[in-house]
Amino acid sequence: MSLQPFISLYRYALEPIAPFSWFGIKICSIELAAAFRLCTVLRQIREDLHAKHQLRAGAPEERSFLRDASTALTIKFGGEAIIGPLLGVPPSFVLSGVSPGVYIATQAIVEYIPEAIMPSMTLITELPLSVVDGFTRALLLCSLIPTPVITHASPAIASSPWTLLLSSLVIANGGFFITSMFSFLEPTPLTLTTPAALKSYGWTATDLWCAPFITGLYALLTHAQPFWVELHSVISTVLGSTGDKVEPMDPESARAFCALILAGMFFTRTAKNFGLVWKRSVAEKVKRQ
Repeated sequence: MSLQPFISLYRYALEPIAPFSWFGIKICSIELAAAFRLCTVLRQIREDLHAKHQLRAGAPEERSFLRDASTALTIKFGGEAIIGPLLGVPPSFVLSGVSPGVYIATQAIVEYIPEAIMPSMTLITELPLSVVDGFTRALLLCSLIPTPVITHASPAIASSPWTLLLSSLVIANGGFFITSMFSFLEPTPLTLTTPAALKSYGWTATDLWCAPFITGLYALLTHAQPFWVELHSVISTVLGSTGDKVEPMDPESARAFCALILAGMFFTRTAKNFGLVWKRSVAEKVKRQ
């Protein structure tokens, strides 16, 4: 299958868009899509938790825009704020206020969407959006995270596969970990609680393990570090390759390939979470056995 259509899609989605480009502000359509997707999901989750709390415990705490905006910003930049000082790299929100401003503005827009228009989480809406999630997440895991690591001034950091995978794990999941630990989304005062990732089988969540997996796959395909060159050569030899040297994929093709893998993962997760027919039939077969 040719990856060129997906490469072209990324190129188009990464172009600065008007009217922001008129003022020299580099905001692309894929960043706006990611911001609206995150803020919309957070509102859907909050409203669901709000309704459940009312049935269980009565009137919840009154929400504030500052808390909701802080939740979105923490999820977006929390992991980066953790790993940045460890690598000696300033987080992006310290160098520029454009991205935080996009998420704050998006949060304000999403909050004022009438409830009658706001879609609920259903199989029909989430299946196509899971593909969008795959492409936006691939940009983070294949372009934004590896670059500061593999171009680091310290050779030990730049060549360390462990640093690369750890950075991916923390940046992609650190913000969710913090908001879950402090109950940001709950309709109650902030309370310290066990994050979802640390609960029983929390480690099986696709969002948790897909980050280092996809970043590792991208590094393997592009030979981002010496370790991945050797690993790619070993894998090719085991699979029966007779060539003298394994050639890397170009970064754009590797990112498009990883985006398709991620889209498939998220599509499968959505189908499982919403209980498609194939899931129930499999469960029934297991019970019979």
